[in-house]
Amino acid sequence: MSSTIGQVFKITTWGESHGKAIGVVVEGCPPGISLSEEDIQLELNKRKPGQSKISTPRKEKDKVEILSGIFEGVSTGTPISMIVLNEDQQSTSYDNIKELFRPGHADYTYHMKYGIRDHRGGGRSSGRETIGRVAAGAIAKKILALYNITIHAYTKSIGNINISQVRLDEIENNSVRCPDPSVAKQMEELILEVKKENDSIGGIVEVISLNVPPGLGEPVFDKLDANIAKTLMSIGAVKGVEIGDGFQLAKMRGKEANDCFINKDGKIQMKTNHSGGILGGISTGMPIVARVAVKPTPSIDLEQETVNINGENKIISIKGRHDPCIVPRIVPVIENMMAIVICDHFLINRSVKL
Repeated sequence: MSSTIGQVFKITTWGESHGKAIGVVVEGCPPGISLSEEDIQLELNKRKPGQSKISTPRKEKDKVEILSGIFEGVSTGTPISMIVLNEDQQSTSYDNIKELFRPGHADYTYHMKYGIRDHRGGGRSSGRETIGRVAAGAIAKKILALYNITIHAYTKSIGNINISQVRLDEIENNSVRCPDPSVAKQMEELILEVKKENDSIGGIVEVISLNVPPGLGEPVFDKLDANIAKTLMSIGAVKGVEIGDGFQLAKMRGKEANDCFINKDGKIQMKTNHSGGILGGISTGMPIVARVAVKPTPSIDLEQETVNINGENKIISIKGRHDPCIVPRIVPVIENMMAIVICDHFLINRSVKL
């Protein structure tokens, strides 16, 4: 099972949803980076459960402990290992469905691949695996900040409710992490309505990377946009990724879709950014823009058809503590995964030219 991603800035996550702990090992962090548990905790607090009435009531502190790679407040250049203990598991909630394949989950595919699976909350396929990703992303953000590179993710839509403006200062001012205060309340109300019906709903997250220099990305198989797509698609609830105008480009003509170059104040820029800041798999210096389709939470307390491990037809209704909409809590995951891939390519590029 592959649990590692990255070439220079490389992360390996480990642990299960209802195991003793979740964690990550980060390799490739340059020495001398100022780093503390508080830096990591700041990011983890954004994704932890039990934050509002629209998230799961599971209560986890998600308190991180750095085990290695940091000495006297700075990175040493050696692997950084971090751990977060699981404290509020209720594994008995899964006992009555341990032989059933939950619709929308990875139960069936894990069973067919390995012949064994951890039925308690999904094991490695659980959303709690993303704790390690966010912890690693916090380190990537610290590195990128040294070069004024920032990453901003936010909720673009919930169901059919879409934003009409982007105010980055509003993202953390509402429970849905929406940058448009005029629709944030509508999104929250829709999620609560779906929750009352014991159902769930999905949405779209947009992520923007600012001040990324031109030249990041490797030709052919390690294109920057290809690695962004892979990295974001590796998040369990993600079912689609588009860069720039994405699928809308299929409806345009070339003259409309092309980003024309201009010289502004002695600097080469583009008049538009339909390409989302990437051409030929390499960054252009324009903002890198990606959108991510997040599916509805598959665990719902409604009767659904399924089969058991013996292939017998059954009816399943999933009890427990689940998010009626995972979008608000996946925002920091997407933001930090983007930071990881941008950081990886940034460090790769430093080895290409001085």
